[in-house]
Amino acid sequence: QEQLVESGGGLVQPGGSLRLSCAASGSIIRFNVVGWHRQAPGKQRELVAAIGRGGSINYADSVKGRFTISRDNAKNTVYLEMNSLKPDDTAVYHCNAGYRSGWYGDYWGQGTQVTVSS
Repeated sequence: QEQLVESGGGLVQPGGSLRLSCAASGSIIRFNVVGWHRQAPGKQRELVAAIGRGGSINYADSVKGRFTISRDNAKNTVYLEMNSLKPDDTAVYHCNAGYRSGWYGDYWGQGTQVTVSS
């Protein structure tokens, strides 16, 4: 059973920054895709950013230019650097990973809350 544990969420003012981390229980290079999804109250879960095995990256249009996804294979950790945060970014952010092709994996972390508010 794959385990993904997120950290780094919190309360931040509009325009501020946060960095989320996702630590995997094993080597992340095994996965075909690792990424971040978010779910706001009353909304469907949506892809935020993901990295494919070969290094290709997919960002949601709403976060392009503001968020950066990266990974540290030696630490088995995936990061999401979030800058210029907006109230609309408020959501529970979930780490995701999997072995199938495509941008969505089968394994999920428990999520970390990000709240953008003044």
